[in-house]
Amino acid sequence: MAVPPSLALSDGVRIPQLLFGVSGLSPAETGRAVRIALDTGYRGIDTAPENETAVGAVLATADVPREELFLSIKVPAQGYDAARRTADDALAALQVEQADLCLLDGTKGAFTDTWRALSRLRADGRVRVLGVTGFGVSELRRLIDATGAVPAVNVVELHPWLQQLPLREFHTERGIVTVASSPAANSGLLADETVTALAAKYGKTPAQIVLRWHLQAGTVAVAASATTTRIRENFGIFDFELADDDLAVVAELDNGTRV
Repeated sequence: MAVPPSLALSDGVRIPQLLFGVSGLSPAETGRAVRIALDTGYRGIDTAPENETAVGAVLATADVPREELFLSIKVPAQGYDAARRTADDALAALQVEQADLCLLDGTKGAFTDTWRALSRLRADGRVRVLGVTGFGVSELRRLIDATGAVPAVNVVELHPWLQQLPLREFHTERGIVTVASSPAANSGLLADETVTALAAKYGKTPAQIVLRWHLQAGTVAVAASATTTRIRENFGIFDFELADDDLAVVAELDNGTRV
């Protein structure tokens, strides 16, 4: 079974470069999909508030040691006490004592108060590292200036059509790992003639080409699916590499399109 490569975060924590995501899945779909993902070899699960209980039920019976898993939870920007309760509820639903990554989800509301609450959780050993979702450079600067802390990761929309180069450069300067929440964009990207040509060249699917691009770009990709074939297909990206000239071709697809 292949082992996904990982990237270093703070305090010796490593994050797999391919995470399995459950956002948008129903609880029933989540339970089935997470079982298949674990059997396939995924060891990183990006949870969603509506699916934490379903994920926790699978983990409680899975034949995978907790220390081999990387689990992330999300806490919306809100007041200090509410953020603490939300994080505690997430851990209880997952049936774990500690999350590997806790994400401050969104830039609206009292996000600095939320960050302070999450920092307390980290100090108490309830989470290992902290990150954010959907932050631009200006929001990252505000958070860093207000708290003196730098998030370990920032989860953003990122794919060949929207490569976020200025934001990724800022991440590199500050030691922030970039996580792509929508790594393959949509069916339009997967039907792009450049992507399909590369798929034919390498004997891979368009989705595998795009996910491989993420790995070689040094980002983390969150691959979500309820389909057995697609879950397994998305994991089949560790036995090939895109050549430098093909990476350059993919770079030319950047047109600022959001999905």
